[in-house]
Amino acid sequence: MSTQSTQPGISLVFVDGTWHTGNPMIMGPGTQSVWMGSTAFDGARYYEGVAPDLEAHCERVVQSARILGLNPTLGGADIAALAREGITRSGGKKALYIKPLFWCDNGFLVPDASSTRFALHLFEIAMPPASQGFSATQSPFRRPTPEAAPTTAKAACLYPNVSRALSDAQQRGFDTAVMLDNHGNVAEFAASNLFLVKDGIIRTPVPNGSFLNGLTRQRVIALLQADGTLVEETTLSYDDLMQADEIFATGNFSKVSPCIQIEGRTLPHGHVTQWVQQLYRNFAFGHASIAA
Repeated sequence: MSTQSTQPGISLVFVDGTWHTGNPMIMGPGTQSVWMGSTAFDGARYYEGVAPDLEAHCERVVQSARILGLNPTLGGADIAALAREGITRSGGKKALYIKPLFWCDNGFLVPDASSTRFALHLFEIAMPPASQGFSATQSPFRRPTPEAAPTTAKAACLYPNVSRALSDAQQRGFDTAVMLDNHGNVAEFAASNLFLVKDGIIRTPVPNGSFLNGLTRQRVIALLQADGTLVEETTLSYDDLMQADEIFATGNFSKVSPCIQIEGRTLPHGHVTQWVQQLYRNFAFGHASIAA
């Protein structure tokens, strides 16, 4: 099978029982998921010898595939085992993004579940420094409702909306966007979940089906609760963000990151955000190490 590299550094792909390098040509114009968007994927991270919540990410891609009407051909434990094999093949020295995917080859408007296929892609991409902050602005685009899109899945068809929100924000000089739900309340950042700190209280939008209740989000809330700190899951307005003392994001790519500017207002990389980052790091290096 011919390959073509589109990623710098390490790029390993497992598909059809074989490992490849680069970017194997495994889909074509007739592939149902290419033109109908029925691809489920997930993302985990490997860095500094750890892969936090790897199994949970692998289980979620299976759930997402089922939501899209696919028939997952592997279970989460199988995918996690393949990911560990890929990490070993990579040499275990570089930070990796771990991306399992399910898609369908056949079907027209409805995917033919019997043609479901699987691939696992591991590629090299550095972890941003914990102190690296980002700026944000309100997006004119909103999150869809569960009635309008498969919002409970991590589905490729949802990401054009992410892309246009990011593109709009970046054209206006910001790194990312704050997206609202259909009712005009804060949902999340374009590609990560959102938390704010006000008067020492940590708050985050309550999941209402308009955004994915991220695994890193869930992990951070659990770590805070175990440490004796309650997190208020509540309805937040954009004004709440503008009056916040600190804002931070959680997500697989960067784990916990400080928002240091919202609109024209500068925010600190505050002590609460730094504390949350340390709690997560303690978890990752205490419970998520793997033999690579």
